[in-house]
Amino acid sequence: MVESVLTGKQKRFLRSLGSTMDPVVQIGKAGVVETVVDSARDVLAARELIKVRVLQNSPAEPGTAIAELAEAVQAELVQVIGRNGLLFKPNPEKSKIELP
Repeated sequence: MVESVLTGKQKRFLRSLGSTMDPVVQIGKAGVVETVVDSARDVLAARELIKVRVLQNSPAEPGTAIAELAEAVQAELVQVIGRNGLLFKPNPEKSKIELP
């Protein structure tokens, strides 16, 4: 498990940004497979903050599946609510999100 580097204030800020987002990566019946990891990595590089949805037919529990994906792409797991999770990974070259 990756140690959290975000403060509570930063997580609150990211949660507020993520509340209006739509899920861009979905974990389905195959679970956290290479194609899901690749697509999450690509979207994270472009957006830095993404919402992930775990579908009903996923074999893993939502919290477990989202944590597994976060670890696979080396992203920060901001929160998990129900079947949705928020992942954050700053882009070192061109950062879009300015953390407080």
